Amino acid sequence: MGAGEIARRLGLSRQRIQQLAERDDWPAPYDELAMGRVWLIADIEDWIRRQRVEQQPAPDTTAATGDDQPDG
Repeated sequence: MGAGEIARRLGLSRQRIQQLAERDDWPAPYDELAMGRVWLIADIEDWIRRQRVEQQPAPDTTAATGDDQPDG
């Protein structure tokens, strides 16, 4: 899977994929061809899953449980 395919999959530009590929948490390329770097689909899908988990909001622990309601 090349940068163009990843860009289409994520709705991003190829340039943005090249920027992301410089991050430490981005998967290592499977190979580098004349057309550029290529990645395994499974590696990219794993990265996408990890990003979604990290971006999920934390559960709201301040919700009323009944214990913090005034007596009365």
